[in-house]
Amino acid sequence: MSELPDDAQVLKRHLRVKHDEVALLTLMVDKLKLQLARRKRDQFGASCERFEDTQGSLIEPVSLREWPARKPAPPAANAGQVDRSLPAHLPREQREVRPEATAAHRDAQGQPCGCTTCGGRLRRLGADISEQLEYVPARFKVIRTVRPKLACTKCQAIFQAAAPSRPIARGVAGPGLLAHVAVSKYCDHTPLYRQSRIYGREGVEIDRSTMAGWIEHVHDLLDPLVAALGRYVRQAAKLHADDTPVKVLAPGRGKTRTGRLWVYVRDDRPAGNPMPPAAWYRYSPDRKGEHPQRHLAGFRGILQADAYGGWGGLYGGGEVTEAACWAHARRPWWDLHAQHADETGLATQALRRIQALYAVEAEIRGQPPAVRRAQRQARAGPLLDEFHDWLQGVLTKVSGKSALAKAARYSLGRWQALTRYVDDGGIEIDNSAAERALRGVALGRNNFLFMGSDEGGHRAASLYSLVETAKLNGLDPQAYLREVLERIAEHPINRIDELLPWAIATNPQQRRAAA
Repeated sequence: MSELPDDAQVLKRHLRVKHDEVALLTLMVDKLKLQLARRKRDQFGASCERFEDTQGSLIEPVSLREWPARKPAPPAANAGQVDRSLPAHLPREQREVRPEATAAHRDAQGQPCGCTTCGGRLRRLGADISEQLEYVPARFKVIRTVRPKLACTKCQAIFQAAAPSRPIARGVAGPGLLAHVAVSKYCDHTPLYRQSRIYGREGVEIDRSTMAGWIEHVHDLLDPLVAALGRYVRQAAKLHADDTPVKVLAPGRGKTRTGRLWVYVRDDRPAGNPMPPAAWYRYSPDRKGEHPQRHLAGFRGILQADAYGGWGGLYGGGEVTEAACWAHARRPWWDLHAQHADETGLATQALRRIQALYAVEAEIRGQPPAVRRAQRQARAGPLLDEFHDWLQGVLTKVSGKSALAKAARYSLGRWQALTRYVDDGGIEIDNSAAERALRGVALGRNNFLFMGSDEGGHRAASLYSLVETAKLNGLDPQAYLREVLERIAEHPINRIDELLPWAIATNPQQRRAAA
């Protein structure tokens, strides 16, 4: 107490300085708490960001003329109306279990069919049928190709059929095995060393390095097809783009460094466009902005992406127009809401306003662009105007260094790009198409730990492209790759587009089964 000044004015100034210091420390503590809570949720929490408005009475009301009706939830797994019948396309093996019968009477096949009580003949009344799902383990087989040599008895000329082509020249692996190894690695996220153990249990020893060589050959074989896929993607009027980090082994150092996998998605189905969807992946050893500029050289149209600064080099020339993502704008508000770090309730109010925008999108999904544009202008436009004013009001109520102010500035700073979708029915409200395309990469990243080299990153990007595009077009990736590997070695390069996923009229597995 003796250290406090006696002068009242000096004491006031001293207290104001201390008050500012305490306020700053409080902000730092809140920031660190939020970072810690976010880290815990990323590691141990659910990834879902579903917002349930359970305290509507405590939240500032949003002026909605017509709140869209919530779609009915799917029935529970134990609901009586759920169809639990086994898929009709599975082969059936019928086993008839007959009751014990005496030998007094026998049918035409000599089987006893008499009553165990009196020996009388039994008459069929009907049958109770039940089904049980069984699994037949996958099995290997060896295809032996015999090419007899035929000699003419008159002129002694020798005839022999040409050897059938193989995906890998003089390779022992057939197209089905190559497709299975590739899909297991890049779709089911099973590393090669685990596949080697699985095959060993079947009595077939295949070294991991051998399968790595197969993947390399498959990549070289499919490279023209992946290039054709990239040309198709860049011809779109609108693309979704995103990137994700991957660990890559640094040669000779025994450590890993961070590379990037980029994805560019063409998918206009939500706007009623029947053009096939496609996902094209590229790899780079770093995250420099020059990589997306090289990937999208020649692209003209809308690019929907996050706030990464590297995309800025594409927007400067006026040929590529930026469309921002409302999912990214929503995320900082969700973090505050999920960690209960917002005592003011402003984060919950922001989530409720954004939820109203998504409710409009849910009703117009799949409609033509003109319909979507008209609905958005009539319904989402007023909501966005109110939201903009509300965000500016938030900045006047909270500290400029708080997480709330940061969340508000993120949206206000990108407002033009965030609201561009209202006046263009072909643009989506968010970049979820690209984020969905990277989910498989995230799952594989947890299993593979790291890629062996930059070349391995390029191979992963190519195979991810074909696997994910096949899935987007409703094809079984393994059946599709097998079909391609059976044909591509002898397929004319000027007709490579015929092997793109949507060019396969029906699922190749179903087509072979029908044959």
